[in-house]
Amino acid sequence: MRTLVCRVGRDKLVLDLSCRKRGPDYVVVTDRWQKFTDVTLSKSTMEKLANWCEEFLIHAVDVEGLCKGIDSELVQKLGEWTTIPTTYAGGATSLRDLEEVTRLGKGRIDLTCGSALDIFGGSGVRYEDVVGYNRKKHPSP
Repeated sequence: MRTLVCRVGRDKLVLDLSCRKRGPDYVVVTDRWQKFTDVTLSKSTMEKLANWCEEFLIHAVDVEGLCKGIDSELVQKLGEWTTIPTTYAGGATSLRDLEEVTRLGKGRIDLTCGSALDIFGGSGVRYEDVVGYNRKKHPSP
């Protein structure tokens, strides 16, 4: 990480962490989400990693692409743990999930909609509705 930060700068790095639930913990996984690492997401882990990047993208592998709802527990924990901009990905199925991520994440967690979004072939979330929601949440000056 040190070499990468020195070459491109912390302000240009988004750290993408894919995690799966293992017991009570969320553990970072690699190799097409099959190999568990020894990195467990926690407040201290997020604080340490925040020194190396400008933003986090957290994939909830257990619900990713299923369009069956978000991992509410993970979103709530991220809202408590994160100190830098953080985007959650996984399971979004409707605009209600966007509202739920905002609520559970205490306004600190953004949501990316993938498979459910109409512009990607989904039927649960209309792109125009997401844009409208975000314009209400962050009005232009």
